[in-house]
Amino acid sequence: MNSTEVVQRIKELGIVPIVRTKDAESAIRAVEAICEGGIPCAEITMTVDGAIRALERVADKLGDRIILGAGTVLDPETARACMLAGAEFFVTPSLNIKTIEMAKRYSKAAFPGALTPTEIVTAWQAGADAIKVFPCSALGGAKYIKALKGPFPHIEFVPTGGVNLETVGDFLAAGCCAVGVGSDLIDNKTIQEGKYEVFVERARQFRQKIAEARAKVQHA
Repeated sequence: MNSTEVVQRIKELGIVPIVRTKDAESAIRAVEAICEGGIPCAEITMTVDGAIRALERVADKLGDRIILGAGTVLDPETARACMLAGAEFFVTPSLNIKTIEMAKRYSKAAFPGALTPTEIVTAWQAGADAIKVFPCSALGGAKYIKALKGPFPHIEFVPTGGVNLETVGDFLAAGCCAVGVGSDLIDNKTIQEGKYEVFVERARQFRQKIAEARAKVQHA
């Protein structure tokens, strides 16, 4: 799958689940749960113990049934390792031009983290497929996205931070092509309790909220 196809699929789903668990096994089980709940997409962060192994196992197990990404990618070397493990897109917490260049070299999608207008334009000009506006909640959440969309209507945003079932509709109405959702979808307390079925239900709830929000935007 090339970067254009990956981005299009993520836009259709409207959500990138962020899997930031303690170890590879729990990450894999969490990914399986959200897939069962109707979101065949996941970003496994490099903060997971054994993250590369988790990427490899998910890629082997789910293959073309999932859009698999790597998160918290800080440099091009890590991006390359993740790519070899099966990652189709890369998400960074900060702006690193060389990481974007690495993704583009191999036709993979890049969602670099940026917050200010200058960072956002720099990332877009470097070839970013969408901008991970992070931490979005710190600057007003959906209101900040709406403000950015004024001068930058052509730039795609995937905000992270402050996105939950109550706010997801506001973010989509503000013009985001998708949202990144972390602990409001997959949290370590639920994992410790072994209740992975909770993630299945949460995934379904997010899908429902996204569908409702998009219907409202279309009829507005």
